[in-house]
Amino acid sequence: MTIVIGGAWPYANGSLHLGHVAALLPGDILARYYRQKGARVLYVSGSDCNGTPISIRAAQENTTTEAIANHYHEEFTRCFNDLGFTYDLYTRTDAMHHHDSVQAIFLQLLANNFLYKKKIEQAYCETDQQFLPDRFVEGVCPNCGAKARGDQCDNCSTILDPLDLIDKRCKICGNEPIIRETEHFYFAFSQFQGRLDTYLAQAKVEKRWRDNALGLTERYLAEGVPDRAVTRDLPNGIDVPVPGFEGKKIYVWIEAVAGYLTASIEWARQHQIAIEDLWNEETVSYYVHGKDNIPFHTVIWPAILMGIGAKALPTHIVSNEYLTLEKRKLSTSQNWAVWVPYILSRYDADSIRYFLTMNAPENRDTDFSWREFIYSHNGELLGAYGNFVNRTLKFIEKSFEGQVPQAEVDGNIRKHTIQLFNVVGNLIEAGHFKQALEAIFEYIRAANRYFDEQQPWLQVKENVEAGNQTMATCVYMIANLGQLLHPFLPFSAEKVRKMVGKHELMWHEQVELPASISEVAPLFERLDVELIEEEFQKLVKDSNK
Repeated sequence: MTIVIGGAWPYANGSLHLGHVAALLPGDILARYYRQKGARVLYVSGSDCNGTPISIRAAQENTTTEAIANHYHEEFTRCFNDLGFTYDLYTRTDAMHHHDSVQAIFLQLLANNFLYKKKIEQAYCETDQQFLPDRFVEGVCPNCGAKARGDQCDNCSTILDPLDLIDKRCKICGNEPIIRETEHFYFAFSQFQGRLDTYLAQAKVEKRWRDNALGLTERYLAEGVPDRAVTRDLPNGIDVPVPGFEGKKIYVWIEAVAGYLTASIEWARQHQIAIEDLWNEETVSYYVHGKDNIPFHTVIWPAILMGIGAKALPTHIVSNEYLTLEKRKLSTSQNWAVWVPYILSRYDADSIRYFLTMNAPENRDTDFSWREFIYSHNGELLGAYGNFVNRTLKFIEKSFEGQVPQAEVDGNIRKHTIQLFNVVGNLIEAGHFKQALEAIFEYIRAANRYFDEQQPWLQVKENVEAGNQTMATCVYMIANLGQLLHPFLPFSAEKVRKMVGKHELMWHEQVELPASISEVAPLFERLDVELIEEEFQKLVKDSNK
């Protein structure tokens, strides 16, 4: 059995912000955990380098789509690496292997009679002399009245057609487009209505999807699944491999979501493994993304997989709500965002991972504030976790000359630790990452209380045997924290394992105590609380530029 984990593909048209990381971080937690358990894991994603957003950015900066895509793909790769993301393959949609696989999927859907040609009316800008891709058309959502793009309303999550918009405008020049006839391929989504209804019913029973995914998908299916155009008159992207459709491209409905499979095919090719060994009826798959991407993963992608006869339908949907910033909606256009390259240049990656897991928008929108970020670092990471590790190991250095007493570990704590691996593992597999990390930090707080109650500084003088047991128990807890925290806080967990000489990764209790400890160093540095105001003022200043 393979665990396939797919992280949503960010558009390579601008830097990543914390909202992206909050949505994508669960993928890495899952990948690290399942590898630690010994499972076969394939964790894939990539940069979306095709389509409209990059064309818009290139036009704004008077450069090429390739230059924009290259710049941001390289930046994304650095950021994910610095955050500790462990993709097996992080690729890009303008890679030749992706183009080849998407065209093969398209031709397979055509051969299976799920694609048909249709003449349609499309928005055309006479000023710019081009058919307008969906995202090049902006206007008012007919469903809720909010400002919307031609493909989707972010306010009410309705999937749109550009012609549905009220008061349509060309995003390039701002003029009103005309309507002109063109021919495109349509995907017969409506043929999958019954199978998708059954698929959703099964997901409800198994409770493997987040509630927002279940609710939104139920709404989409209740409205009826319409057929959708899956080719477009686009300036860049994957050519439609059918004579007479030269210059037209395969649209994002098929092209972008197919990246999970195309990346898997490429990884399998590189490792000389048959794709059927990875993607089959036994495959467990996690799709990790924000709530604006739910219909693509629960309706469109499953229908495409059904259409090509693939067995590995999405089993787990990990769809986050939104992350707000200082109680305001994130806005890239207004520069109201904390950009990932910036925060990584100033703060510990584990601090970012900790905050975005403990405050993850798993079931509702949550807020990032600099005050909470600084205080959570100082209070929980440094004050609880870092403090317990440091005080224990420094005490052994000083009172035991770095030698770990080989005493029997407290039985209740052993029992609790063994249970904790099961509890945390089950929570991770069910997509409850915040609860999983909270359970570990409750263990850490209990460890600090144990240290205080035992008073080893007195025991070493008055009751040597009791002191030996206390310190053996504390080192035992630290060794196990080096395993338990690896999926969440990999950088500090690695430091812990190094200090206690436990380099192997596994997802069960570490019984054997190390003989000695080495190179004890603080896991975290205290952050000056003056940074709170400094960072907030920078945010305000940057947004006013």
